[in-house]
Amino acid sequence: MDFQFKQTVPSDWVDYNGHMNDAEYNTAFSQATDAFIEDIGLTEEARARFQYTIFTLETHTCYLQEMKEGEVFTIRAQVLDYDAKRIHLFLSMHNDDGELTATLEEMLMGIDQSEGRGAPFPELVEKNIYEIHQNQADQNPPKQAGRTIGIRRK
Repeated sequence: MDFQFKQTVPSDWVDYNGHMNDAEYNTAFSQATDAFIEDIGLTEEARARFQYTIFTLETHTCYLQEMKEGEVFTIRAQVLDYDAKRIHLFLSMHNDDGELTATLEEMLMGIDQSEGRGAPFPELVEKNIYEIHQNQADQNPPKQAGRTIGIRRK
């Protein structure tokens, strides 16, 4: 699987600075995360059948370049790590020229909806996550991964 989510910056995502508002980068990443979740087998039908869903536990966004109205972008996903019920996912947004414009690192957790708590992924979903992780094993972690916020002191 080579996940890609493609979108164009709509006019209502552009703020008073003339570029995509910071909240809308996160909207795009959220939409891409939903598409990724479907891509690994948790479609609407599967969520209902398994009574299972995925929640976002934590995110970290880096804004690297402005995106303007009408610009096309593609979001790619890299599974940095996973266990029985969590995915450490990294999303990278690229403009039409292939330049990296923003990143989002997130921790996702599988949830048993009948119990309302974390639970192992359904077998098919775990198999798909495993395959993605194996296929990306030769990729280095992105330099934005694992970052913390702080003011560097000299």
